Amino acid sequence: MSKFDFIAIGDITTDVFIRIKEAHVNCQIDRQNCQICMRFGDKIPYESATVVSAVGNSPNATVSATRLGLSSAVVTNIGEDEHGREDLATLKKNGVETSLVKVNPGKSSNYHYVLWYEDDRTILIKHEEFDYELPTFEPPRFIYLSSLGENSLPFHHTIAEYIKNHPETKLVFQPGTFQIKLGAETLKDIYAVTEIFFCNVEEARRIIDAPEDTVADLLSKVHELGPKIVVITDGPKGAYCFDGTTKLFMPIYPDPKPPLERTGAGDSFASTFTAMIALGKSVEEALTLAPINSMNVVQHVGAQAGLLTMEQIQDWLTKAPADYKAQII
Repeated sequence: MSKFDFIAIGDITTDVFIRIKEAHVNCQIDRQNCQICMRFGDKIPYESATVVSAVGNSPNATVSATRLGLSSAVVTNIGEDEHGREDLATLKKNGVETSLVKVNPGKSSNYHYVLWYEDDRTILIKHEEFDYELPTFEPPRFIYLSSLGENSLPFHHTIAEYIKNHPETKLVFQPGTFQIKLGAETLKDIYAVTEIFFCNVEEARRIIDAPEDTVADLLSKVHELGPKIVVITDGPKGAYCFDGTTKLFMPIYPDPKPPLERTGAGDSFASTFTAMIALGKSVEEALTLAPINSMNVVQHVGAQAGLLTMEQIQDWLTKAPADYKAQII
């Protein structure tokens, strides 16, 4: 059995990007608590529909890691249907090992609808209920855990126990919606064995239940839960990192043109940071290189089309402005 650098665990889906124009967004000050609004009970025209297979936080991360030179596989579930077969074919096309993908007869594969308006999106999601189990594999260097369905709590405990029994494997945790909803206490065994943790500012405040905390405080409090390296992103404002010793801020890499669509920006950041650590880069170097992949992903439709190779990331780095560098906070 092959030994992988990187195994991602999480749900896989097909996204259908439905581009709409006849809508508007209502927000509070500073674009907080925004709502997309359309005429109720009407027929609303759409501009286009684009189908993107084999996506989701963990599949996106696996494709990213593969493109950056790591041997990678994904642990996920699909149904025995056309969408599942297309997911498999897409993963293979991207160089991802698929032997750990479980095909579930009689089940449907996940299928999500993405309402794409201007440069952002609202996703209608439905996680099919699968029986989650950890397949047999040689302990990889990194396990990357992200979004799973609501019946997956026991599976999280299984993963935490695996990490305890295989200290040579580092756990990376990028919680999805359900995992954030569960809270840090319920998943304390996962947090306790996490090497690298990723979330955005709003998610960190929900996890810690500290709506008024500064990012610097959030970094410390998440670190106290167990993760050795904590990374908190803040959209166009940049990203923050704490390795237990130094807190860093990293600005975004300047967009070469306005973003087309923002799906996958967080996944590309987290997976690139992880890949750089796996490739022997320092925390500061990883924090510098990760935003470049995010910058390019938002120039494309979907989470994977814009993922870069290592050579391409290094090329973009040579073009960075002088103030594109990590700062101690």
